[in-house]
Amino acid sequence: MRVAIVLLGYAALLGVPAPALLARSGWAVRAPRLGIWAWQALTATVVVSVALAGLAAAVPTVPVSGNLADMLHACVMALRSQYAVPGGAAAAASGTILALSLIGRVGWCLGAALWRARRGRAQHAAVLAMVGRARPDLGVTVLDDDRPAAYCLPGYGHRIVLTTAALAALEPRELEAVIAHERAHIQQRHHLVLAYAEALELAFPRLPLFRRAAEETRRLVELAADDAATARTSSLTLAGALVELAGAGAPAASLAASGGHLAGRVRRLLGPHRPLRRAVVWGGALTAGVVLALPFVLAVQPAVAATHMNTCPLPEAPVTAAQRLV
Repeated sequence: MRVAIVLLGYAALLGVPAPALLARSGWAVRAPRLGIWAWQALTATVVVSVALAGLAAAVPTVPVSGNLADMLHACVMALRSQYAVPGGAAAAASGTILALSLIGRVGWCLGAALWRARRGRAQHAAVLAMVGRARPDLGVTVLDDDRPAAYCLPGYGHRIVLTTAALAALEPRELEAVIAHERAHIQQRHHLVLAYAEALELAFPRLPLFRRAAEETRRLVELAADDAATARTSSLTLAGALVELAGAGAPAASLAASGGHLAGRVRRLLGPHRPLRRAVVWGGALTAGVVLALPFVLAVQPAVAATHMNTCPLPEAPVTAAQRLV
């Protein structure tokens, strides 16, 4: 039970103050891929901590004896001891329900989000197969439309889509920047990143942590794609292309160059470029990994400690009067 309380406290400690601190920090804008990883680690840590707390409350820790038979007997006796009292049985049942409900809810929402997005992309791809035309020289599909738009359909059979209005409005260098932006979305698997964040937001809509994480993730994937595009072209070129595409619509299952905090992205592109040092980025990534791994360490620590014990957790038998005389 002590491990369960520690894990719940750890989840609360990270889930309440950390989102506001992370959202206000300026380093995520300077290293958006690190920011995405930090939000993923934070949300996953909270979910994993609560699930492991439920399992820890349901399953008691047993010291390991010298052989398998003694260990199994110790496990049975420990379980009997816990379930023999109403409080222990209630705690174990509550922990089991909590863990299974949490895992089931997250799994269902994530699966539904992935299936819904894949179905939407497949439907739109079928439309493009009928009305779009390929441009092998650019590696894109062109769609006749008087609205300038550029977006990608990620996943299996991915493609980049540009409207005829976008081709007419963009200069060659701007066109190259927009295509590089969309390719970055595909190569960095941003559709999976967004599906994970939005699934948690859907699973727990009343919790500010997951709502804030989804909002920040939508913004950071666009910044990460911008950085990949500016590595091939200039920031000013990409900013001009985004202005040309401002207000353009895109299918729900796609990732559009003009989406996600467009004004802030243009200001960032026009400002000085100040990326984080590589050592800082690696240090931040390692810290996020430690935060994610810590719940597992807390959960298995009693079991690891138990392997160094040579006693079984058998309940002590009451001492009889005859044994006292002896």
